[in-house]
Amino acid sequence: MHACGGSATMNSIQRPLGAKGSVFPSKKIGVSVSRNHVNWSLVKPWRSSQLEGSLVTGKPSTSVSVPIPEIGGAGSSFVDYGLSEADPEVRSIIDKEKNRQFRSLELIASENFTSRAVMEAVGSCLTNKYSEGLPGKRYYGGNEYIDDLEILCQERALSAFSLDGKEWGVNVQPLSGSPANFEVYTAILKPHDRIMGLDLPHGGHLSHGFMTPKRRVSGTSIYFESMPYRLDESTGLVDYDMLEKTATLFRPKLIITGASAYPRDFDYPRMRKIADAVGAFLMMDMAHISGLVSASVVANPFEYCDIVTTTTHKSLRGPRGGMIFFKKEPVMGVDLESAINNAVFPGLQGGPHNHTIGGLAVCLKHAKSPEFKAYQNQVVSNCRALASRLMELGYKLVSGGSDNHLVLVDLRPLGIDGARVEKILDMASITLNKNSVPGDKSALVPGGIRIGSPAMTTRGFGEKEFISVADFIHEGVQTTLEAKKSVSGPKLQDFMKFVTSPSFPLINRVSDLQRRVEALTTQFPIPGL
Repeated sequence: MHACGGSATMNSIQRPLGAKGSVFPSKKIGVSVSRNHVNWSLVKPWRSSQLEGSLVTGKPSTSVSVPIPEIGGAGSSFVDYGLSEADPEVRSIIDKEKNRQFRSLELIASENFTSRAVMEAVGSCLTNKYSEGLPGKRYYGGNEYIDDLEILCQERALSAFSLDGKEWGVNVQPLSGSPANFEVYTAILKPHDRIMGLDLPHGGHLSHGFMTPKRRVSGTSIYFESMPYRLDESTGLVDYDMLEKTATLFRPKLIITGASAYPRDFDYPRMRKIADAVGAFLMMDMAHISGLVSASVVANPFEYCDIVTTTTHKSLRGPRGGMIFFKKEPVMGVDLESAINNAVFPGLQGGPHNHTIGGLAVCLKHAKSPEFKAYQNQVVSNCRALASRLMELGYKLVSGGSDNHLVLVDLRPLGIDGARVEKILDMASITLNKNSVPGDKSALVPGGIRIGSPAMTTRGFGEKEFISVADFIHEGVQTTLEAKKSVSGPKLQDFMKFVTSPSFPLINRVSDLQRRVEALTTQFPIPGL
């Protein structure tokens, strides 16, 4: 990350960036934007000490040349170079990824663009400190400021979701969402206790107990006995009646709500009723929608659940981490606070990633701002505009629309699959992911694609741009259908070899789509880079 400027102020970076017509990066930092590449090498080189002054202190650097310090001694010293001088190979890869992100339509529902302030915290001296344990109860010394940071992060986490600290607690140390979920299971379950989560092909998540008839795919299905619930394939909605019947027979200890590819809200009162009837804990994994929950644009799981987990880098727009919220009052005789904290450390993790906790504290502060609420409302509005246009174009959407940040498109009626469409769109600088839809048999060649609105909404897209996104996707699907007809073999690898060959007959069409996609995306800046 070049931390040496940009025309946007910190305040403008923290808002959804909607400066139509502005080209990122700004010419004020001396970056050249050409048709095929953003030339980051034209940025004036900074000495290491100048760059660190900006990152660590947050103060503007000076133009005075300062000697690069030599660290250490007695034959073990090293010069503290910046990344460009210390490792040009890694610097080059990072710059290529910056260029890809800038030029691409980023539509993966689990991705977003975090802020410069978060990046500065994540790239700070906080990464140097070990702090096993909780604030005031550390294994190591020298943690007085780390304690201050983690307590601040906890307070901001509760505030971001409007929670009373007397009723709810939070652990901000989980490394991400899947570790957070397994830490909850470790806290409240014994090996081979029973769990129920939404089936992966029906929009669930691996960490909710996914398994196949031949293989226990997720560790959660290895250590616990898993029974999935599913969607009603005629409506695309969770089949709560079947869930209730299955839970009555299976008697799970834990019922998990939440998903990775479900475009609708959950019926939390119904889930609570089912959990109570069978004596189960109710946990919500809100990883995808935590930003929407914080801004109150979807239903609130905290009113009904015992435990709520989340990642922090999706719609919440923070660093790559996780959180576990828990009721402070005992639930079914279990002290959740003690059990969950002990499961995190020393149960499953060692020292927390303090740099991530620092970035998380920054993002949680922003989550209380009016700009953040406006952003989340725009995420939902954009997704609905996208869904509406796709249906106008004749596409079948699982559940017939969206209440949140994503749409799930069933491509099977067109005679095509998500893997082939994903490849053609990727060649045209449109980044989304193939995804299973209800009834699928293969996760490698699934029948659908998942499209999310958070990332491009962060860059400033509105409903108008997302209508264009739907048209771009449609054009890519039509090209994929034509390419499939021209392939000699039926296998996916035959298709991949065909479309990446120099003689691919539709390459000009794909290139023209890519040109128009990038003409749109490069009008919108990216925060933090």
